[in-house]
Amino acid sequence: MPIKPNSVLQYLEVGCGRCELGNTPHCKVHPWSEELTLLREMLRKTDLTEEIKWSAPCYTHRGKNILTLSALKESVVISFFRGAELKDSKNVLEKPGKNSRFARYLRFTNTHRIASLKGVVQAYITEAIQLEESGEKSHASKDTLDEYPDELVQVFSADSDFEKAFLALTPGRQRGYLIYFTSAKKSETKTARVNKCRAKIFSGKGWNER
Repeated sequence: MPIKPNSVLQYLEVGCGRCELGNTPHCKVHPWSEELTLLREMLRKTDLTEEIKWSAPCYTHRGKNILTLSALKESVVISFFRGAELKDSKNVLEKPGKNSRFARYLRFTNTHRIASLKGVVQAYITEAIQLEESGEKSHASKDTLDEYPDELVQVFSADSDFEKAFLALTPGRQRGYLIYFTSAKKSETKTARVNKCRAKIFSGKGWNER
């Protein structure tokens, strides 16, 4: 049975636990152990705080989510939550998916690329922190039906598959979820509602459908 990690060290040992391959030799985390460890060492030398969120390493600054570190099948990525708003002066950021509006990936396939982009990683982290400290609300979603709540944006940034599933819904279903999420007053309640609706969203249903 997959084990959900409660620390980054456990993540490196057993994986994210999101699928049946967790805690097995076939987990996608294991082939990237060296790259993940090297990137983690780099991130721990910044002003970011290391946590586990959404079963993966997440790095925050004064309680604000800045980026996640995760292994994909063919690469390791640093995913900036507000990557679409970074200047990306080196033109190295990628969209997780064609329709992704918020997160942007910095992709690595070997330790040489990690070493060569060390300065870029540090500069982008500094910019991402400054963006959060500016107090500016995310404006990467200007073309959406309604303004997305920050809690939904956070989950999108951590899980591009979830974002794709949400964007694949009909406009009416999307709007229904947005009304349901934003009607909660507390941030933790909004987050709980998003997580509660994950299965329905992945199945293409509206929030009030069975």
